[in-house]
Amino acid sequence: MFNDPMAVLTVLLVIEGGILLLAEQRATKALFKYLPSMFWIYFLPMVANSVGLIPAQSEVYGVLSKYLLPACLVLMLLSVDLRAILKLGPIALGVMLAGSLGTLVGGPVVLAMFQHWLPPDMWMGFGALSASWIGGSANMIAVKQGINAPDRVFLPMVVVDTIVPYVWMGVLVLLSGYQKWYDRWNRSRAGLIDELARRSQANHVQPQPISLRHIVLMFTLAGSATLLSLRLADRLTAAESMKTAWTIILASAIGLCVSFTPVRRLEAYGASKLGYGMLYLILASIGAKTSLEHIAAAPILLVAGAVWILIHAGFIVLAGRLLRAPMGLMAAASQANIGGPASAPVVGGIYHPALAPVGLLLAILGNIIGTYLGFVCCEMCKFVSTT
Repeated sequence: MFNDPMAVLTVLLVIEGGILLLAEQRATKALFKYLPSMFWIYFLPMVANSVGLIPAQSEVYGVLSKYLLPACLVLMLLSVDLRAILKLGPIALGVMLAGSLGTLVGGPVVLAMFQHWLPPDMWMGFGALSASWIGGSANMIAVKQGINAPDRVFLPMVVVDTIVPYVWMGVLVLLSGYQKWYDRWNRSRAGLIDELARRSQANHVQPQPISLRHIVLMFTLAGSATLLSLRLADRLTAAESMKTAWTIILASAIGLCVSFTPVRRLEAYGASKLGYGMLYLILASIGAKTSLEHIAAAPILLVAGAVWILIHAGFIVLAGRLLRAPMGLMAAASQANIGGPASAPVVGGIYHPALAPVGLLLAILGNIIGTYLGFVCCEMCKFVSTT
């Protein structure tokens, strides 16, 4: 067994680097079609722990969560273009936020329906999953760490977050064949998609060659923001259980504030990629603390997740009906919530090529609000579990 902290860190880095490398190779790319890199980066350290390669407890895991999480949130949010998102207009934003509200409300409703078959503290897992189904994996991990959710309730939710969104994406793709019929029945606003296409012409970041100066700047920004978030969190609360949550909230706010400054140009040199690299390393450390036996609750949670998705879909359909939104926009908004930036443009593009950039901007909006609404959903689920 590798017990030395540096050895443990090396094992985690080898796993992360190996998975990311295989995911880009033509010969092995198909292996990640249904189980993405994020799943394997979480699962393989868990296997390494189970076979005795690395320990379940190490000082490395706590250090990575405490310092890398706020750093990666800042790097991932500094390129957000809030002005481009707001230009999408009230209909697109309304449908997107209706989907987020459906996820927020659906969490405690589904927990109330299924809590008889679940552990008492599973509300933490529901809260973490809500952050993912509003924003993305970074939001899920942020909320998980913020509420100090046990790994035994987090692992089943990773399984749900891997399987259910892919099934839902398949449903949305299947429904694309009925969009003309639906738009006629709904009397959807003609020309809205073309208008959205004009509004969503965001300034695409042209990748630039990275230099040592840019690497130093990114680490300086991430380190400074992390230190500031930790210090402010110490001043805001004396309760250790709340400090992590406040650190995450503050780091996210700092990242958004930086996005209005020239520092956002660091995205051209790979700031968000560095952020995702940090995030995956945190994910690997969480997996290393988890046991395979914690997966026992996954089957019932898959059913709960399916019901939860239906509640989310109901909110989307209601908003689309009231706003007379085209079916393509509804599908893009739904996938922006449930799937995130990687898949929302794909689903939007299937319905209409002009909806691909719209789906991306809506997914970025989900990333912005996912952590905050995830904490709200946690409190709602906690209330349900204690009544």
